[in-house]
Amino acid sequence: METAVTKRGQTTIPASIRKRYQIKEGDCLVWLDDGQSIKVVPVPADPIRALRGSGRGERLLELLLATRREEREREL
Repeated sequence: METAVTKRGQTTIPASIRKRYQIKEGDCLVWLDDGQSIKVVPVPADPIRALRGSGRGERLLELLLATRREEREREL
């Protein structure tokens, strides 16, 4: 997809992308510039709620405990 930039530096987000990422009027976007490319990331109105449940099935507790064990062993 390709869009043009106006004299005022504005551009249009294609409708298919707005629908896929549920971007609505008033939503915020973050522009990430790594020096070679630019990423535009939609920011949810409530980021904590948006992340809820995203770690399910990752066995985070076991990973945390294993990491702590390794750190203790290195300290000895």
